[in-house]
Amino acid sequence: MLKRIAFIFVLLSISVSAQKVERILILQDEETHQPIEDATVTILKTKQNLLSNAEGIVTFELTGASNIQIRHSSYLPVNIRSLSLKEKSTVVYLRNNVTDLEEILVFNKHPQKILASLIENSKLKLTVPGRLKVYSREFFKLNGNYAYYNDGLMNFQLLGKSKNIDAVILVEQNRSRSLIEQDVIPDLLGYNLNDIMENYYNFKYLNPLLVSEARRDYDFVIKVYSKNKEFNIISAVPNENSSGMHDDFSIIYDPKRKLIVEVSSSVSPAVLAQLKDKTRVGAKNVYKSMYKNIYKIQNNNYYLLSSKEEIGFEKVEKDKNKDIEVRNYFLTTQFSTQNYTYKESEVFKDKTLYNKKDIVLSKYWEESGLTATEEEQKVLETLDELPE
Repeated sequence: MLKRIAFIFVLLSISVSAQKVERILILQDEETHQPIEDATVTILKTKQNLLSNAEGIVTFELTGASNIQIRHSSYLPVNIRSLSLKEKSTVVYLRNNVTDLEEILVFNKHPQKILASLIENSKLKLTVPGRLKVYSREFFKLNGNYAYYNDGLMNFQLLGKSKNIDAVILVEQNRSRSLIEQDVIPDLLGYNLNDIMENYYNFKYLNPLLVSEARRDYDFVIKVYSKNKEFNIISAVPNENSSGMHDDFSIIYDPKRKLIVEVSSSVSPAVLAQLKDKTRVGAKNVYKSMYKNIYKIQNNNYYLLSSKEEIGFEKVEKDKNKDIEVRNYFLTTQFSTQNYTYKESEVFKDKTLYNKKDIVLSKYWEESGLTATEEEQKVLETLDELPE
């Protein structure tokens, strides 16, 4: 009898320990206590990647114990054990790896040539073939109100090399919802999934800095990255000779490996203020534009981790202009060098998920690695109430 009771106790213990436990990490700056956005949190047991949102929050479920890595280009890395997370919600403070001065680096080559060399080396070192399990989320606003939403869980099988990247896309699950009765599909500007990987793996967003005119239009500076002395940063900012809509660019890179780890750009308010409004029907007057790509170096692998893009513009119409805002998120939740098998009929070949019929087999967005902000969560909570 005692043996049986002991056996039942062991089974119960195993059952309890195997249950999924939800944990919330709130990442904050050690000095300012401000939330830290775009920090990478990796659950080593499952190799799942997560990304902190604008509120510094990461939410995940874990079965059993695991080491957890927290990385951000502006902070010292942190490793924690899941067993140390006694409460459901835990604040984790990250510390800057700050240098005393912003040291400007001087090279024999022009920074444009150094950037071109970095891009070429990064393209060669990106792990291809490779498989990216990706979660994508897109919010769309019309005249200040949320009007459309879609997200999806996809597999990107990357083939080829360097300039000839080919991406085979399989959509596991997806959902698209119009939040208003008006048809907004014609105005949507979502990710073009057919060429997104080619653009990101060839760093095409940096092409404006590689043309000969860029030396005239931009001021290039290379510094030791003040927030993390392990990295350098290339800044390219439009100067007084530039005209038109030119972005402010920042490229953070590892000088030892000569690999790009982060690319971001935005159009400054000063540049936008100088632009003359277009008046022809169908024209777009941009008032906000930014993007940020993060690349991950892990062991011998180097791949796209995440992308975030935002754009806001006024579209000129015959009757009344439309104010349109789009915010896109893209996160590689898992990476593998193993190919998957598929049928040709299963390959997704459209540009976006907008018109694809919904496939919802599980609450995949809860394990997406991308926690919604409080504002975004209010939008998501309305989705179940909408007609499909």
